[in-house]
Amino acid sequence: MKIGFIGLGIMGSRMAANLQKAGHDLIVYNRTPEKAKALVEAGALLAPDPAEAVRDVDVVITMLSTPDVVRQTAEVILPAMKPGIFWVDVSTVNPSFSKEMAQLSVKHRTRFVDAPVAGSKAPAENGELLFLAGGTEEELTEVAPLLDIMGKKTLYLGKPGNGANVKMLINLMLAQSMATFSEAIALGKGMGLAEEQLLNILTATPVVAPVMGLLKERLLIGNFDVNFPLKWIHKDVMLALDTASELSVNMPSLEQTESLYKTALDDDLGDLDFSAIYKTFG
Repeated sequence: MKIGFIGLGIMGSRMAANLQKAGHDLIVYNRTPEKAKALVEAGALLAPDPAEAVRDVDVVITMLSTPDVVRQTAEVILPAMKPGIFWVDVSTVNPSFSKEMAQLSVKHRTRFVDAPVAGSKAPAENGELLFLAGGTEEELTEVAPLLDIMGKKTLYLGKPGNGANVKMLINLMLAQSMATFSEAIALGKGMGLAEEQLLNILTATPVVAPVMGLLKERLLIGNFDVNFPLKWIHKDVMLALDTASELSVNMPSLEQTESLYKTALDDDLGDLDFSAIYKTFG
């Protein structure tokens, strides 16, 4: 199968590589062409622009940073895509935006699936992502073989936008869990308890999110090499707050969490891993 893959950042480059290893032909595009080097060396074609990446393919996959970037890309690729082919957007965007892209795809006679992923750099590299897929049952069945290459499991969630719905809930809890855990450690240290002891004890309790156990060694040595950039989890929190406003749902604790990540951004931590919020608590 010939696949047009747009967006080769931390996640996209690894997802595309797994499709390539499985024998699919890739035409790729990224605003920074250097990020396509490994894929091109392995046989992918590098398109000069997004339209050329999708003009003669069977499926289009986009993994982009923000709804604005997805929208700008959609305005270019949809007119260039052959009628009837799939556009699978695995970017993290707000649900209302995914629904808008689904409607726009219908106008261009293409088929849209929103399939954001849960997971970071290592799961993307190992093909162990969780896909949260919204679309018709027929559409999801057709794209399943590709998702199975890039991930270990796909949850089929019905109509477009539902994938984005669930991804938003996951990321807002991740953001809040990281901030709450960091705050608890800071208080414990203020009480005179040893940081290593706190990390070991708290991550062994059922009240702490399991991801904190995976992060504890990195936190102890101050390793904030990026798996999931802090600037993007802040973006996701903002999207969740926008969605809450659209639905008239009160989110007071998430508003406080957003301010904490905004402070971290102001402290130039945006390009570090999201766990670098830990640093802001001292």
